[in-house]
Amino acid sequence: MVTDEQRLACAYLLKVAEPPAYALRKFVAEQGVVAAAAAVRAGEVPDAVSLETSARRHINTAAEDLAAGERAGARLVTPEDEDWPAWPLLPLTNAAARGLKWASAPLGLWVRGSVPLDEALQRAVSVVGARAATSYGEHVAAEMGYGLASRGMSVVSGAAYGIDGAAHKGALNADGCTIAVLACGIDKAYPAGHSLLIERIAARGLVITEYPPGTPPGRHRFLVRNRIIAALGIGTVVVEAGQRSGARNTAASAAALGRVLMVVPGPVTSAMSMGCHDLLRDGLATSVSSVAEVIESVGLFGDDLVTKTGSTARPTDGLDSESLRVHEALELRATHSAERIAEVSGVPLPRVRAVLPALELTGLADRCESGWRRAGAEV
Repeated sequence: MVTDEQRLACAYLLKVAEPPAYALRKFVAEQGVVAAAAAVRAGEVPDAVSLETSARRHINTAAEDLAAGERAGARLVTPEDEDWPAWPLLPLTNAAARGLKWASAPLGLWVRGSVPLDEALQRAVSVVGARAATSYGEHVAAEMGYGLASRGMSVVSGAAYGIDGAAHKGALNADGCTIAVLACGIDKAYPAGHSLLIERIAARGLVITEYPPGTPPGRHRFLVRNRIIAALGIGTVVVEAGQRSGARNTAASAAALGRVLMVVPGPVTSAMSMGCHDLLRDGLATSVSSVAEVIESVGLFGDDLVTKTGSTARPTDGLDSESLRVHEALELRATHSAERIAEVSGVPLPRVRAVLPALELTGLADRCESGWRRAGAEV
């Protein structure tokens, strides 16, 4: 059980350090959250931790933040809680251990919604893309969200305009679970135009953030937030993205974390698909065009493998090149001798005489009194 002291310590540290707070996260892992919080308040920390906490260490509003979160219908989930999503966040921990400081795991997460956090993330796919999405992109994102949710998958995104919002709405329309990761406090609705959408998400799924109540959105916070979106899904689908965009940032994070990265190709004339095409050209992502291909790519269920829709088989598909040339030299309404067929096909006469009986056995040629002709309808 998490003690009140541990939860207060976590709330305090979330307030005093701007994420991703690599040095502080490492310090907490070594000292424990209560001891680390006490050391930060006293200023008795390593220099790297001091750089991340000295500007705000005097601000101790942990109790007030917990109360504000409760008023907003939220709870603070810490690494000591049973529903802490340790497995989905493990790629962040591993990446930080490799020296990728931007990938530090969150110290805690503010969560709105009644679904257990770890349960919602057992089977999750992140869907992201451009805010200035095209109608094509929004349609595809909504279909992806709906299809994934219909298959029992949780859809993770950022609640932004464009692709994010379409993916959330698609999942909600399927009565599925969707998770919005915010770049502001849990009591803020950003963008304001999605306040009703965020309420719907909290009612059916989860709204989460590492920023304490009252924190306003900021450009840098969106980029920092993207690492959590990339980590929480076993794979990330980029529906549309410009060459320089937040979606590209999320894609790069997913690739660095070892998550499966997928993109939906778009028109070559669309600026909103240029980022997707760049990811494909660089070999960083897999092309997907359906929900079945997404699920196959993340490797979750054997019975969700895509059924390949190949072209209709032809009777001549199994023929070698010489047999095919002999068959093409045959006519439907005229018969020819083996010598004439050799001239037309360019295949040596002895070979033609061997091939023609074989074509007859497979129903591709007919032997007549005056020579050979093609059997049946033209193929």
